[in-house]
Amino acid sequence: MILFVSKSQNIAHFVCMVCLVSCFVFVPGCVTTKTYAPVTDRTQRPKVTRGEHIVKPGETLYSIAWRYGWDYRTLAAANNIKSPYLIHPQQRIRLSSTILSTKQTERGLQKLTKKQPKKTVNVTKAKKPTAKSVKKRTSKSGNIAWIWPVKGRVIENFTTKGKVNKGIDIGGKLGQPVNAAADGKVVYAGGGLLGYGKLVIIKHNHQFLSAYAHNRKLLVKEGDKVQAGQKIAEIGATGTTMAKLHFEIRQNGTPVNPLKFLPR
Repeated sequence: MILFVSKSQNIAHFVCMVCLVSCFVFVPGCVTTKTYAPVTDRTQRPKVTRGEHIVKPGETLYSIAWRYGWDYRTLAAANNIKSPYLIHPQQRIRLSSTILSTKQTERGLQKLTKKQPKKTVNVTKAKKPTAKSVKKRTSKSGNIAWIWPVKGRVIENFTTKGKVNKGIDIGGKLGQPVNAAADGKVVYAGGGLLGYGKLVIIKHNHQFLSAYAHNRKLLVKEGDKVQAGQKIAEIGATGTTMAKLHFEIRQNGTPVNPLKFLPR
């Protein structure tokens, strides 16, 4: 009887030890699954001035400059890339801000922009055929007649403090038309920029670019010339959680408040 109790106690002790070991082995594993990598918001990325970027298929100098907060002309000058700024996959784009001195940068920009005035004049003349109804909704700023890209309410404003937003977010419905905010040329149309979804970037002149993000469908391609009010995409929810248009205007590579340029 004593021997039987001893064996039972040994078995019970063994079972308890197995349970304890299982807890130490498996529980930490469950806990670690609750640790997630931090998510970086596209609107909070500061200008990158270190390292380099290796070009991927479908990328353009404009999209790379946009991603890292550079003026495309400065980035081109820093990498000795001349107009029309053609790049190729696997090419290394340096992002260091110490590559060029101030004087070298100024000389580079002067060389890169010497041929721009004619193109700028042509874009300005293209506004003449615009319908009267569109003209009434325009605001001329920076020698560009701007119009609202979509009809809707601004749900998030431009801000450089707190939760930074480099543009404005306009609420809308899936499939709603997205229009070019001014005459220009499409320099990027794709989904390669993290956090922007399907994106269109339009170059209006050597100083201004505009971007249209989270689209469901893109109706233009790189190299297309567009006029103010022309449908370029459809509102979607790519790269976000709701149907809306994220709209940005950048002047010399720096994000500016679109509401200062769009008509009231």
